[in-house]
Amino acid sequence: MKIATRAAVLVTASALALAACGAAPEDEPEETTAGGEEETVDEIDFKGCIVSDQGGFDDRSFNQAGYEGLQLAQESLGIETAQAESTAETDFVPNIDSMVNQACDLTVTVGFLLAGATGEAAEANPDATFAIIDDQSIDLPNVKPIVFNTAEAAFLAGYLAAGYSTTGTVATFGGMAIPPVTIFMDGFVDGVAHYNEVKGAEVTVLGWNKDEQSGEFTGNFEDIAAGQNVANAFIDAGADVIMPVAGPVGGGAASAAQEAGDVAFIGVDSDWFDTSPEYADIILTSVLKQMGPAVFDVINESVQGNFSNEAYVGTLENEGVALAPFHDLDSSVSAELKSELEEIQAQIIAGEIVVESQSTP
Repeated sequence: MKIATRAAVLVTASALALAACGAAPEDEPEETTAGGEEETVDEIDFKGCIVSDQGGFDDRSFNQAGYEGLQLAQESLGIETAQAESTAETDFVPNIDSMVNQACDLTVTVGFLLAGATGEAAEANPDATFAIIDDQSIDLPNVKPIVFNTAEAAFLAGYLAAGYSTTGTVATFGGMAIPPVTIFMDGFVDGVAHYNEVKGAEVTVLGWNKDEQSGEFTGNFEDIAAGQNVANAFIDAGADVIMPVAGPVGGGAASAAQEAGDVAFIGVDSDWFDTSPEYADIILTSVLKQMGPAVFDVINESVQGNFSNEAYVGTLENEGVALAPFHDLDSSVSAELKSELEEIQAQIIAGEIVVESQSTP
């Protein structure tokens, strides 16, 4: 993420929190020096910290997105920061303990799998505050959940995939069968089903049965070769649009789609067009989970002394989740389909279409 001005950063990053409670205030003038250069942000007495899930902060997915939120807070607010990368689940406890021992004012843990370690640390250190992405299981006053109703945006992606497909077969798969993954898959399947209902079509989804909550998983978020193998099997079965919900494993699926030559790819978490430009020619869109701005907002609230354990929930309405632009494939998406997607998004926000998942936060 490139930062143009301090004022622009603060307005953009605060949009998620403000959208839920009213219109944002008018932009304040940018603070500059006499020469027109950006004013240096003074450091403040606050330490924000982050612990990654497996995969590290350069995974071009959820770990990286969360880390960018911390970096944004450092650059915009002048806070001190610390971070710890996890390469295995055995790293979670010592990494979180390391943040506590460094007297972090707020420690963000990235991912559902860190819930156990985060809860233990929070209970043992009631004077420390924590925020955890993709988990709502910890009921403690010093833990704030940061969760996202990604099923809403994935519903749009499923409708898009069905409308884009020429074979009548699309696919999705996951890294692990955990709620932050299956919620994407639920929304995707329902979006395809809505397309079939509206159009009288029979587009098939491979890789996930929502009713049975069963489907295709690689078992981790690191095995890129496994992602490529799963995608190739889907392609052999006729799928021409694939949405992996598997972090870096999705890169294997993107490689398979690109090699096939006539298969489109839908990314998740971040805009894969930006994070994985080597696959730009096949990226139809991405289901965005705006973790960076959410982490920034939670840190900003804490800096201002307003920490609470009330969950932040990203939705289409507050722009915490979204569908990315179509980029290089924009001309391949019909004006009619684009219009339908805009109408469906408005209907979801208005509550006229209710997107449901067992994993909805």
